[in-house]
Amino acid sequence: MRVAVYIDGGARGNPGPAGVGVVVESFDDGVVLHESGAFLGKATNNVAEYRGLLAGLRSALALGATEVDVFSDSQLVVRQMSGEYRVKNSGLQPLYRQARELVEKFGGFTINHIGRDKNKKADKLANQAMDAKGDVGDAVIW
Repeated sequence: MRVAVYIDGGARGNPGPAGVGVVVESFDDGVVLHESGAFLGKATNNVAEYRGLLAGLRSALALGATEVDVFSDSQLVVRQMSGEYRVKNSGLQPLYRQARELVEKFGGFTINHIGRDKNKKADKLANQAMDAKGDVGDAVIW
């Protein structure tokens, strides 16, 4: 099964209260299979973006996906995961390694940069989690 995973992470302040949003859709017909947001506590924006990626990959695995196409508005995460940028920040390196390990569990993986206007659902979930200071939707795989 191939899925499209839309991810977002954000922090209010840097660092500050942070959250992530994940939307998993069937790649073929766009049917939403999973939506969730999670509150992270205090984190940087880049950590939140990576935690969103991890949550999205874990959600896709839990749904039984074999191929995943990730869509993110974080140029940093997309470029690091695609090998264009090295991961120099020591705080991001363990998150990057975890993401690489999860990616290996799929038969196919792509990561794509999209504009914020195309990532509104995941952004909304991340903001709802930050507002609630708690998880929203099906946030069970964090």
